[in-house]
Amino acid sequence: MTGINTNSTNSTNSTPSPVIIVGSGPTGLLLAGDLATAGVPVTVLEKRPHKISNLSRAFVLHARTLEQLDARDLADDLEAVGQSLDRLRLFGRLTIDLDTLPSRFNHLLVLPQYEVEKVLERRAVEAGVDFRYETELTGLTQDADGVTVEARGPEGRTQSLRAAYVVGADGMRSAVRDAIGLPFPGKSVIRSVVLADVRLAEKPSTLLTVNAVGDAFAFLAPFGDGYYRVIGWHRGRNVPDGEPLDLAEVKEITRLALGRDFGMHDARWMSRFHSDERQAPAYRVGRVFLAGDAAHVHTPAGGQGMNTGLQDAANLSWKLAAVVTGHAGPELLDSYQAERHRVGRAVLRSSGGIVRLAMAKRPWTLAARAALTTFLNTVGPARRKVAGQVTGVGYRYPAPRGAHRLTGTRVPDVALADGGRLYEALRGGRFVLVTPEPYEGRRGERLTVARWASDRRTTVLVRPDGYVAWAADAVDAGRIEAALDEHVGAMGLS
Repeated sequence: MTGINTNSTNSTNSTPSPVIIVGSGPTGLLLAGDLATAGVPVTVLEKRPHKISNLSRAFVLHARTLEQLDARDLADDLEAVGQSLDRLRLFGRLTIDLDTLPSRFNHLLVLPQYEVEKVLERRAVEAGVDFRYETELTGLTQDADGVTVEARGPEGRTQSLRAAYVVGADGMRSAVRDAIGLPFPGKSVIRSVVLADVRLAEKPSTLLTVNAVGDAFAFLAPFGDGYYRVIGWHRGRNVPDGEPLDLAEVKEITRLALGRDFGMHDARWMSRFHSDERQAPAYRVGRVFLAGDAAHVHTPAGGQGMNTGLQDAANLSWKLAAVVTGHAGPELLDSYQAERHRVGRAVLRSSGGIVRLAMAKRPWTLAARAALTTFLNTVGPARRKVAGQVTGVGYRYPAPRGAHRLTGTRVPDVALADGGRLYEALRGGRFVLVTPEPYEGRRGERLTVARWASDRRTTVLVRPDGYVAWAADAVDAGRIEAALDEHVGAMGLS
């Protein structure tokens, strides 16, 4: 499989890295840290200089992402710098209460993306990830044994690197996706969205301020340093992204949507962008994978973009680590596409539906929004389903025919008999076998064995990403051993 044509190289990396990740945003950083923690050497290529940018658009961590970060001992650090919110307002009178979520994190956490990147980068550096900044992918070829990446580094130096696998986490304009010849079908949903970082003379009464009225939409979120991010859109102001933007336009849109502009002043940055809905038809071509915005982009509605990318990384990392270290066969990697592509498609539908209803203007769409709002506000199961989709805790992965009903489901954090928690036991990329009775079978560096603190009788094998790999209601040691052989592998167990 060939990709971008390249010029001749003048240097070659003679020591292959098992995995090369292109892109050092949140998705790439989580993936790199996971692999390095599992003992897999990994190289990250990033075309930008080394710095944490404040130009990101993400401001929310949802419950499922916080659970994944908890499994890496990172959630508490972020909870300390962010601000929690126990309800999410979508549009009009529709709010989703989060305090009833079946999660330790029954809230959303408001903090800018760069705070997430800081903790993920620190973890990756400490784990020994090889970062190469100002290095841009210029070509990619793959064969049965691996992938060769051509890259242009600082001062235009070119180099050739070899890896067993490559992951493109390089955003919407992914060079990796282009190199493997995958299209990115979809469309622009909202054009000429304005962004600004401003100070406010009046502090909003809510942590997140969002509303849509008629032709205008606006969103306010705090950075925590005295500045607020403003995202706004006006139906009648459809101009190219490069059109100049001034604070007066941002104020006008905000007043239309929110009723006042809160005395905005001292803008330190302003820009325009357009919001697309796109998804690659495949997340894998041979030995090359896509994750995060390289695989899917959605509208900002519901704050699901960064969260979905981090979930991609959590799903792929333990599988790549298992295959590279010889604990699993390469067929395990097929499950990444089977599990995550369908979730990405569902997020496109939910975020797109939210933004279309929020910007409803015609009488019949306004009527549909009012009816849906009334329905969700009065029907508990439907409201809980929406909350599960937006926060990520409601998704499950497909299970083989005849599997136990729990197979593929997310396991919430639960108390264990030794006084610990499940997500503490998952740390280090481990599987966790939770049993109702003491189990004296195999142990190992990739498996933790624990017992329920409750009187639950089901035996469950939890994957490193917190989903059920196997479960049984009545079980003997032989069946447990067979499940461990199938899912954890024999190597590394004693």
